[in-house]
Amino acid sequence: MSSTESADDRAERKELRQEHPSGWFYLTQHEAVPILIDALLDLPPNREFNKNEFAEHAGVTRQTVGNYTELLTEVELIEAVPNTSPKRYRVADSDVVRELYEFNSALNNTGDE
Repeated sequence: MSSTESADDRAERKELRQEHPSGWFYLTQHEAVPILIDALLDLPPNREFNKNEFAEHAGVTRQTVGNYTELLTEVELIEAVPNTSPKRYRVADSDVVRELYEFNSALNNTGDE
């Protein structure tokens, strides 16, 4: 196999991944999402927040939070609190969040002996 064919194969595989992303890639392909998830991980359970409060907590702009609120809701990381104005959110009670906490804990414990 020539280096050109190899580069072509890599480009084709990359394109296929982008067209049919895993859940992980779908979520993390957005530049600001990792910092938003990191901020969610250290919120107290059941803590409600609006977009301004979440932006301040994460160290990003309100616009950044607004850009990704729908995505974070779609993947069940946050959920809207019913009957709130302005709209408030909280960390979702979902399998995704439980697995995220478990994954984060496992990562934090690597190398500990």
